[in-house]
Amino acid sequence: MRILKSDKEIAAFLNVLKNRACGGNQDIEQQVKEILHNVRRHGNRAVLKYTRTFDSLKTNRLAIKPAEIARQSAKAEGKVVKALRLSAKRIRAFHEKQREQSWIFSEKDSILGQVIRPLDRVGVYIPGGRASYPSTVLMNVIPAQVAGVGEIALCVPTPGGEINPYVMAAIRLLGVKEVYRIGGAQAIGAMAYGTETIRKVDKVVGPGNIYVATAKRMVFGEVDIDMIAGPSEILVLADGSGNASFIAADLLGQAEHDEYASSILITPSRSLADAVKRELAGQLENLKRKEIAEKSLAAYGAVIVTKTLKDAAEISNAIAPEHLEIMTKNPGKVLQMIRNAGAIFLGEWTPEALGDYAAGPNHTLPTGGTAKFSSPLGVYDFVKRSSLLGFTKKGFGKLARTVKTIADAEGLEAHGNTIRIREGTKRR
Repeated sequence: MRILKSDKEIAAFLNVLKNRACGGNQDIEQQVKEILHNVRRHGNRAVLKYTRTFDSLKTNRLAIKPAEIARQSAKAEGKVVKALRLSAKRIRAFHEKQREQSWIFSEKDSILGQVIRPLDRVGVYIPGGRASYPSTVLMNVIPAQVAGVGEIALCVPTPGGEINPYVMAAIRLLGVKEVYRIGGAQAIGAMAYGTETIRKVDKVVGPGNIYVATAKRMVFGEVDIDMIAGPSEILVLADGSGNASFIAADLLGQAEHDEYASSILITPSRSLADAVKRELAGQLENLKRKEIAEKSLAAYGAVIVTKTLKDAAEISNAIAPEHLEIMTKNPGKVLQMIRNAGAIFLGEWTPEALGDYAAGPNHTLPTGGTAKFSSPLGVYDFVKRSSLLGFTKKGFGKLARTVKTIADAEGLEAHGNTIRIREGTKRR
């Protein structure tokens, strides 16, 4: 893992991160475009065709029925189910705090307000394949349930017909009954456009590989989406008091995701930088996913040594990391310098893995610098807002002249006439 000190080295590395986030693949885009077109046109037939091709799944049954969910979830170890239950409780409690309320305020001759309503129907994509993620079920379904979404449909790929019992246990724990054994771009298309079996949703959420992310981008507008999730990333801000073994462990916790994950330490302490580099080398030797982590650290990992902690915070704000850990003597003071981050972890006893699984806040976070303008998944992603207006005749009269003046200035005669006709001043 490289140690960077000069402005030139740091700028070059930041450019690598930028290209990693923005890079596209025309071949993949063309494949996804074709898949979505065929799913829209041919429905179940296309979904089944792609599922057989990509997942080697020989079945005409798209749905995983509640009885099968129960049967598969029974295979899950009891201690894991217990852990999922505690995690779900904490996630639900956190997201209950995000509830938004409709509001109305009255003026003398009018009422104004905002009406909050949940989405009618949401589709959730749960990744599967090399690994399966019951935590993703909890993080995507619970805020939708808290928001009051009426219908939640899940798509869970089952390559070779393998159904993950822990994913099924999470699904059963939350009481979701509409589940389909499909993945990839075809699953996104099925939820976005609808098929003979899967009814169209209003919004698609959940992470996935580059094919899933590309499909979500392409169906946006037909339906809403949560975000375009890129490779995972962590940034640790530390002063000389940072624990090198803790920091190295947390960096590797992201690096093991895949070879595109990014793990960065920024510190004004050269001695800490050297200590973390040594720790990384030692801890790597014991990792089952050593090869993946090594590739990730080599391509997108770095230790950046700055002159001051303030400089470190400014570089962090420029990167706008998905996960930001602050390991300093006074994390609260450093927090005041932070403007951009998906989730912020304060102190050495708050590793990012707590947020992944059990702390309560959502682990679906903005990546690739999008934390500069977007937020973690939450209850607010599953509601819509309607403005509310109501005027008496007297209240109408108080604003009539203002509306006519602006409408006429914009050259929109018919807008002005909606006022004049009510006033009885329009010439016939």
